Amino acid sequence: MSMKTSNIKFKDRIDVQMQDDFMRKSVANAQERMFTNRAIAAEKLGNWEEWREMGMDIRNHVLENLDYYLQQLSDNVQKNGGHVFFARTAEEATAYVENIVQEKKARKVVKSKSMVTEEIGLNKIIERNECEVVETDLGEYILQVDDCDPPSHIVVPALHKNRMQIRDVFKEKIDYQGSDDPEELTRYVRDYIRHDFLEADIGITGCNFAVAESGTVSLVTNEGNARLATSLPKTHIAVMGMERIVPTFEELDIVVSLLCRSAVGLPLTGYVTALTGPREDEHCDGPEEFHLVIIDNGRSDILGSEFKDILRCVRCAACVNTCPAYRHIGGQSYGSIYSGPIGAVLSPLLGGYDDFKDLPYACSLCRACHDVCPVKIPLSDLLLKHRQKMAESKQTPLLERATVSAFNFINARPLLWGNTVKVGATVASGLIRDGKLPVNVGVSAWTESRDLPEPDGESFRSWFKKRNKG
Repeated sequence: MSMKTSNIKFKDRIDVQMQDDFMRKSVANAQERMFTNRAIAAEKLGNWEEWREMGMDIRNHVLENLDYYLQQLSDNVQKNGGHVFFARTAEEATAYVENIVQEKKARKVVKSKSMVTEEIGLNKIIERNECEVVETDLGEYILQVDDCDPPSHIVVPALHKNRMQIRDVFKEKIDYQGSDDPEELTRYVRDYIRHDFLEADIGITGCNFAVAESGTVSLVTNEGNARLATSLPKTHIAVMGMERIVPTFEELDIVVSLLCRSAVGLPLTGYVTALTGPREDEHCDGPEEFHLVIIDNGRSDILGSEFKDILRCVRCAACVNTCPAYRHIGGQSYGSIYSGPIGAVLSPLLGGYDDFKDLPYACSLCRACHDVCPVKIPLSDLLLKHRQKMAESKQTPLLERATVSAFNFINARPLLWGNTVKVGATVASGLIRDGKLPVNVGVSAWTESRDLPEPDGESFRSWFKKRNKG
């Protein structure tokens, strides 16, 4: 799987997802629960806005000095006995990992949850070498076993599935015979994949944040699977986007505090793991070999553009958990492994407008994501910039551009505007039936998705003038 998850048209994806009553109910319940928990955790921390300001400043400082911190991180990882590889593209990153798999003659890889490895489609590259890949995060494991759905949420990838569906998948694929009780399902998977950790030749993880000062890779998890994936296999490969750096452990403390509260509404997740190179001679735990793959994959271009604020993202999904558009259409409508507001901004930047030109319009511009982002990314402003760029480069539909141009021309001329509004009100009264126009004019997706008010043949301005005279 790579960043693009569907070849179906955006509107058709939405039509399918809007009919999935369970998905919509599940997403709504999850949003309410996580949003409430986040608010409680933020209030308990106190001075939440000051913390957000610190988080923004830390991330901005790193981005402004990224070359320095990347060099410092690389030097310290190598001092600790690790290997560092800078990958300009997804292909370079996957080729490097594939080469390690081939050198080790690996037959099994265990992975902890990692969005960036999904972004570059790493699993398929490994599997073509007759090497089994086992996702050990429960949500990712559910999707892997089912082998039909991409992740629908950045933090909770199997959010769209209910426990009955999960039970049936496990019954069919891994011989589960129990109930749909979540604890029973989890215990079964825990026992079922335990041997995979012991048999794996390589463990692969992402990286929530790398500490430049010490060359440390930090992982924030809830299930403990990442610790097993990094401790038992002889080789550990960490894959990270090049922007995921903090200068020291002091800044790590701040951004992890923001991340955990924003993602799951807890002061900390179950495990915060700090890994610094391969194991030392006197230690019995840890890998014999450590590799850090630092991926650009378009991030340098973003860094030098008006979209650079998006690189502050800590992948907490707070914006997803508050987004009204996501609430109704679900994560899989986005056709990208990155869903919600963050996906609507990031996917066109990393994957291009050809595949993701519809996503900047999957937003009501309510700005709720602004209020919850722990590092103050102006997401709706960035979505507007996407729309502007597409309009300026004429990537929007011709009829839509013509309609907007006509509107701008008329709106700039008061006399023409006044007469047009009067005529329009009269004409509309004869055209609109049951909230719909007989034909779509210009912005078709907008007019198709809304019920228009029944007109009375009079413009608002005319009505207002009459009322004031009376």
